[in-house]
Amino acid sequence: MSETTATSKELLARPVLKSAIYKAARRLMPMLVILYVVSFLDRTNVGFAEAALGTDKGVSAAAFALGAGIFFIGYAIFEIPSNLLLKKVGAKIWLARIAITWGIVSACFAFVQGETSFVVLRFLLGVTEAGLFPGVIMYLAEWFPNKVRVQMFAIFYLAQPFSQMIGNPLSGWLINIGDQVPGLRGWQVMFFVEGMLAVLAGIAAFFFLINGPEKAKFLSKDEKYALKEVMALEDTVKDEHGPRGILAALRNGRVWYFTLIYFCLQIAVYGVTFFLPQQVSSLTGQKVGLAVGLLIAVPWFFGIFACYFIGKAADTVAKRRKFGTILFISTGLCIFGSAWAGTNHQPFLGMIFITLAVCSFLAVGPVVWSYPTAFLAGSAAAAGIGLINSLGNLGGFVAPILRTAVNEATQSPTGSMGVYALGVLPFVAAAMMYATKRFKNKADDLLD
Repeated sequence: MSETTATSKELLARPVLKSAIYKAARRLMPMLVILYVVSFLDRTNVGFAEAALGTDKGVSAAAFALGAGIFFIGYAIFEIPSNLLLKKVGAKIWLARIAITWGIVSACFAFVQGETSFVVLRFLLGVTEAGLFPGVIMYLAEWFPNKVRVQMFAIFYLAQPFSQMIGNPLSGWLINIGDQVPGLRGWQVMFFVEGMLAVLAGIAAFFFLINGPEKAKFLSKDEKYALKEVMALEDTVKDEHGPRGILAALRNGRVWYFTLIYFCLQIAVYGVTFFLPQQVSSLTGQKVGLAVGLLIAVPWFFGIFACYFIGKAADTVAKRRKFGTILFISTGLCIFGSAWAGTNHQPFLGMIFITLAVCSFLAVGPVVWSYPTAFLAGSAAAAGIGLINSLGNLGGFVAPILRTAVNEATQSPTGSMGVYALGVLPFVAAAMMYATKRFKNKADDLLD
């Protein structure tokens, strides 16, 4: 056992550090989860408006797919600059700014007039939201040691199932209510109300978030010292054995390796999420609305437990690699299963496969992010994490276009061929995750 490892374990075993971690999690995690809940809701609620936008504003299936995906182009272009600005001005101001501006853009979807305005607003939504997710990943890496970080990532990831579990019925309900308002359509009310929720969340974030342990009034002097000491130790290891600076991070092979893994994951996530209302509607024969929204909440409800408990259990490098590999395989198999169920008119089995797919891709996300945050620090973290998230999220651009293109090329009557195509990528990610055993990272000594 190295001296660094022993010192780290001694620090992590100290009651004062455990107290500091508990207090930081209790203070910061609820606000971060709320931000991501509203973020995920505002980027995916477009699925509830797909049919209505076609009927009311003439948005074709191809234009909808382009708009759904172009969000990630704007997101990718401004991701790294946003991360670097967050490092400069601090998470408190920058995360609040992100939420407020994307909320305003999201509310403007209520005024869409056709295909052009729809696509432009989707691009602007990506521009304004760029930096939220990687900014939070960096923020958590500054507050929590590697040993507990995947658990904190898992708590943050709970925002996705919470967003879909609560947000899908909310979106369906707002559409039903909005259709009863004279002069308005339900989808307009949905976009405006949910956009304003983001604005309110951004204002709240300004008052709740804190830029680093040293400024945390809720920690005692000893707790601040203990937390800063263990984080400084980990940063020293990262600086000595990881890339230094922006350019070094952008050239680093491990950064690009995890970018590809994350790209495959995002194809699965958004390939399922964007079309989930229509897929469940097709499986059950129900019109998109409150009933479908309630059904969609079921997979995300179970996803909460999968995400939290697997994240808590994956506290060593070996466990993270094993969990990650199995979860990627499970994601691919279950996406295949959902396509088969749709083709064979098996709604009950279809919902089971969708539920297992959601549980799998939710739980694997925190595992993936535990790797780059173990060897990236400072400006290298801002650039490297930004690159992984921005290019990886292009999977969200590719997914709807790939699904639509495959369905049109094969003339699939149920759309199952497009789903099969999306299910291939998680198997690629599984192989890459298993192969991470060849990586030798000094910072992993702090975990094992």
